[in-house]
Amino acid sequence: MIVGIVGLGLIGGSFAKAYAAAGHDVLGMEKDASVLEFARMSEAVSGELTEENVGRCDLVLLCVYPEAALKVMKELGPSIGKKPVVIDCCGTKRVIVEPGMKIAKENGFTYVGGHPMAGTQYSGFKYSRADLYNNAPMVIVPPTFDDIGLLERVKELLAPAGFGKFSVTTALEHDRMIAFTSQLAHVVSNAYVKSPTAESHKGFSAGSYKDLTRVAWLNPEMWAELFLEDADFLTGEIAGLIERLGEYRKAIEDGDRPRLVALLEEGRRRKEEIDRR
Repeated sequence: MIVGIVGLGLIGGSFAKAYAAAGHDVLGMEKDASVLEFARMSEAVSGELTEENVGRCDLVLLCVYPEAALKVMKELGPSIGKKPVVIDCCGTKRVIVEPGMKIAKENGFTYVGGHPMAGTQYSGFKYSRADLYNNAPMVIVPPTFDDIGLLERVKELLAPAGFGKFSVTTALEHDRMIAFTSQLAHVVSNAYVKSPTAESHKGFSAGSYKDLTRVAWLNPEMWAELFLEDADFLTGEIAGLIERLGEYRKAIEDGDRPRLVALLEEGRRRKEEIDRR
């Protein structure tokens, strides 16, 4: 298999290493020439992805921000042809799927929206690793939901990455869910660690602090873009969280032990119910 990867940061670099480790030929496109050269020296890529060779690829992964991904699709569109399946790996889908489908239709290539649900608090090729996607979920937003052949082809093309589960959904539903499962967690973690008390936490913190603050260490530019692209759903989740926190605060301020116990029991039970599904 020949795989083209646009963007060799954490996400693209991990795909490159996974496919290279599985014995496939990987071509990379990266605006930073030094990163591309380092990826080549690391044997994660064998060469550069260009207009001349993109049509030879079986799979093209767009691992850059939506605006950059759309720009690449427009520029490479006439050269892609019918062989490759193009999949973006952007963190929100409404901003890219509709215009991406239009570009694909105009140029006659196959495009599918995608979002690998894996990552770390770090960014950049140096933190990428071949096993990043092992058993992780992969979300797919296809052009139609009745093309079983295309979905099977996508799963086959992505198999070397090692995903554990594939979910097929719409761009709207993806963005609604991701506002809760990912974006809200990053907002909360980033805000939580701003407490003045955090400056003297050492010696008083253990697993809870570490778990809650892990994703506070984020890429500000990237996450700001994701938050703004999904502003309607994310602001709704933030408002709901603030309202629920207000209930805990009032029970504590009022010294209302029965109410506080009820709130805590409700949250514990909710967690148990969700984990059983």
